[in-house]
Amino acid sequence: MPNMSLKKNPMPSQEPEVRNKNFKEVALGYTEEQALDEAARCLNCKNRPCTQGCPVAIRIPDFIKETAAGNFEKAYEIISLSSSLPAVCGRVCPQESQCEKYCVRGIKGEPVGIGRLERFVADRHNSLPTENRTAPAKNGHKVAVIGSGPSGLTCAVDLAKKGYDVTVFEALHTAGGVLVYGIPEFRLPKDIVSKEVDGLKALGVKIETNVVIGKTLTVDELITQGFEAIFIGSGAGLPNFMNIPGEGLNGVYSANEFLTRINLMKAYRDNSETPVMRAEKVAVVGGGNVAMDAARCAKRLGAKEVYIIYRRSEEELPARAEEVEHAKEEGIVFRLLTNPTEILSEDGKTVSGIRCVEMTLGEPDASGRRRPIEKHGSEFEIPLDCVIMAIGTSPNPLIKSTTNGLETTPKGGIVVDENGETSRENVYAGGDAVTGAATVILAMGAGKKAAAAINKKIQGLL
Repeated sequence: MPNMSLKKNPMPSQEPEVRNKNFKEVALGYTEEQALDEAARCLNCKNRPCTQGCPVAIRIPDFIKETAAGNFEKAYEIISLSSSLPAVCGRVCPQESQCEKYCVRGIKGEPVGIGRLERFVADRHNSLPTENRTAPAKNGHKVAVIGSGPSGLTCAVDLAKKGYDVTVFEALHTAGGVLVYGIPEFRLPKDIVSKEVDGLKALGVKIETNVVIGKTLTVDELITQGFEAIFIGSGAGLPNFMNIPGEGLNGVYSANEFLTRINLMKAYRDNSETPVMRAEKVAVVGGGNVAMDAARCAKRLGAKEVYIIYRRSEEELPARAEEVEHAKEEGIVFRLLTNPTEILSEDGKTVSGIRCVEMTLGEPDASGRRRPIEKHGSEFEIPLDCVIMAIGTSPNPLIKSTTNGLETTPKGGIVVDENGETSRENVYAGGDAVTGAATVILAMGAGKKAAAAINKKIQGLL
C-alpha cells in the first residue's frame, strides 16, 4: 500500500550547536526503515513527471520502486545507468527545483524525497565490499578530458564504458574539481568523491594531475599526441569581484580561494600547512550556495559573528532553501536588501569593517528578478576583520587564450553547438566552462551529452 503521508521523512542531522563547530557531515542519511517508508510514498505515476526534471534522465520511479521492495542493489543499478555520481548527486543536487518540483505528491503536500532516497541507495552500495571491476576492452580510440569535475568525470565514465582509451588532465593535485575544492566536507565528504574517482580508474581511465592545459600542455599539443577528440570541462574558477574600494586589503578573500584552502588543503585542521584567516567577525557578500558554504565554514573556524550580505530579499536568494535554513540554524545572520559600497581599513592594510547601503526592489531586470535600487541616505557600517566575496565565477581564460579558433562569449564561456562541439572540430566542451557557474547535475548532463556525440562522431554516425 502507498504511504499517503503528506510529509517527507525528515532527514536525521547533527544538532546546529554541535555541527557549527565541526566539519563532519551535517545530514546523517536515512535509515533503512526511513528509506522504505519514504519510497512507499511514490505513486509510480505512468507519465513519470519527475523524470523530466532530471538533467541526466534517471529512471526515478523505477529505482524508487526497487527501493520500496528492498532491492537496493537493483535500485543502484538503475540509477547508475544514467548517473556516474549517485552518492554525490543525492547530496548536492537541487532536487527541489528539478525532479521533486514535478512530483505529483507535491501538489497537496511535500514531494517524495527523491534525493534522499538516491543518497541512501548509493551509500548502501558503497558500504558493501568493493567488487573487482573489469575494464572494458579498448576500441582503439583515444579521447582527452580536460578537468576532473562533474562534467569531465561523467564524460570520461561514459566513454570508458564504451572502450575508449580516456586520459583526464587535472590542473590541481587531486582529482574531483569543484567537488573537492568548492563543496565543504560537511555537505560532501571527500571520501565519497575519492570512491567515484577510484571507480573511474577501475574502468581503465588514466588521470594525470598537476597538468595545466594552456601552460603544461595545450589543446593543439593534445591533438598531435593522437587524441581524436577532446572534451573541455575546466569549470569556472575565475572569481568575480565588485570593484569597490578596499577589495585589495588583507582579510579580503574570494570565496573560491577561501573554500579551496579549507576544502582541498584542509586549512581547518590544526596540522595543516595551508594558512587561512580565523577571523572573529566575517561578512560574506552574495546569496548563492557558495556564499552559504563560505559563511558556514567561517563559523566552523571560530568566528563569533558571520553575516550574509545580499542586495535582494530572501525570496530572491539563489541558494537552496535547505542551505539557507541550515545557515540560519547555525547562527549565520542575514543582512538582506543590503549592498556593500566600500571595505574599510583603519591602518590602510587590513580590514576593519564594511560600509553598506540599504536597498529596495524595483521592477524585474534581465534575470527576471526584481532590480535592487539604492535607498539614498541609508549608509551604515559593520565592524569586521574579514570579507569574503561570493558573487560568482567566470570560466578561466587560459584555455581560450592558448587555443586557436576557439570561439567564446563576451563573458568567457566556450561556445558550443547542440552536441557540445566547439568551433574547433573534434573539440567539445561542457559544464561551467560553457555556462559559467551552475549546478553539479547540469554539468554532468553536459558531459553525458558530449560523450554521446563524441562516440557518434568517431564511429562515423554523425
